[in-house]
Amino acid sequence: MTTALQKQPAPSKEWIETQVPARMDRLPWSSWHWLIVTALGVTWILDGLEVTLAGALGPALKDPGTLGLSDGQVGFTATSYLIGAVIGALFSGYLTDRFGRKRLFFITLAVYLAGTALSGFAWNFWSFAMFRALTGAGIGGEYAAINSAIDELIPARVRGQVDLAINSTYWVGAALGSILTLYLLNPGRLPLWMGWRLAFGIGAMLGLIVLVFRQWVPESPRWLMVHGEPGEADKVVDEIERAVSAKAGPLPKPEGPPTRVRIRHHTPWREIWHAIAYEHRRRSILGLALMASQAFFFNAILFSYGLVLARFYNVSAGKVSAFLLPLALGNALGPILIGRLFDTIGRKPMIVITYGASGVLLAISGWLFQLGMLSANQQSLCWMVIFFIASAAASSAYLTVSEVFPLEIRALAISLFFAVGTFVGGVAAPSLFGYIIGTGSRSLLFAGYLLGAILMIGGAAIEAWLGVKAERQSLESIAQPLSAK
Repeated sequence: MTTALQKQPAPSKEWIETQVPARMDRLPWSSWHWLIVTALGVTWILDGLEVTLAGALGPALKDPGTLGLSDGQVGFTATSYLIGAVIGALFSGYLTDRFGRKRLFFITLAVYLAGTALSGFAWNFWSFAMFRALTGAGIGGEYAAINSAIDELIPARVRGQVDLAINSTYWVGAALGSILTLYLLNPGRLPLWMGWRLAFGIGAMLGLIVLVFRQWVPESPRWLMVHGEPGEADKVVDEIERAVSAKAGPLPKPEGPPTRVRIRHHTPWREIWHAIAYEHRRRSILGLALMASQAFFFNAILFSYGLVLARFYNVSAGKVSAFLLPLALGNALGPILIGRLFDTIGRKPMIVITYGASGVLLAISGWLFQLGMLSANQQSLCWMVIFFIASAAASSAYLTVSEVFPLEIRALAISLFFAVGTFVGGVAAPSLFGYIIGTGSRSLLFAGYLLGAILMIGGAAIEAWLGVKAERQSLESIAQPLSAK
């Protein structure tokens, strides 16, 4: 008996014509799409919860009654989470393209569940760092499987605003984490040694609920149509159409000619390398620049905001989470309120505006911080305004890398640029900022903020140079499938 992960046959010479992409793109928005958004988009809630827990629990984990970590060790555990995310993304990206979106998003969620549950049982610095890396591996793996599945199931005309809105749910998780830690880190309710452990257990419980929802999500029919199962692809679309038409009424006819592809069971590495390094080189540079700059920007601030409040504003560990709520609100509302403009005004102008404005605002607020002109509340208000815009910018980076590469390497491209961008721009940021905050120097911290600002402005410049017009276009017209050549 063969298994799903055994070597599969070489690419077939059989060609097929299919209306699967056109049939999916012409569907009206329905309750079925809401199910997909809920079951798959919750990944960002989990990531937001984990990052918030790391930031909010930082001061608490320094307490001798917990793990007794130093500022540098708190920063390193955040770095461990990101290293895990990088490794998880790299492994899952290729496997998602080869063995399917659905199979992998169950596996990656299971890894996350194990990592976050074990984090609550850590007994010292090294065990905590190891379990945070495992948690990150699950979340990093999720990005490749989930982003590719969502883009291939959402109609082209609303893909931008839906992607950005889904990414904004990261901040629902952040708000949830903030509220949880306000309660769990209150020594009047729970002893500190217990509260931080329960926080991670709640994350695992949320993941179990998601696991149930995902059983109703189908395999991507776009993936099926080029992997030797065109009949199964049509069957999946038939079922989706029945579910949508039951609520929306008769469906419009698919527009445009059928998509012609050659059936294949895998894509050779030589062809993958050629597509990323040569055929789509400009898009690769663009994806790397956008992902790396937003990774540094976000990871530098989010993993260390609790330490900043505690060190420079004397905010107690139990009250740190309260300051995240306005920050989470700005981040959540930004992509929702701005997202529609990415489908109307267009990807390129909106990415340039949001990246550039984020960098300028961070530089200004960092300057005010260095001068000591901000209170804790004013600092949080500045972050809220900055991330209202920056959240849309960061979400657009994930949107870009998920739609500008061919179907056969979509998940790999997402994972590659997430991994490389996070490694280059994000992995060192928490440790760097943890060290800087430990020195107590406002000038050094301003220099760190200024670096983040410069990177975001650089991302805006590269988007202006290499940006792709992708709004309201089918994925196949943005990047022709490799199997169509």
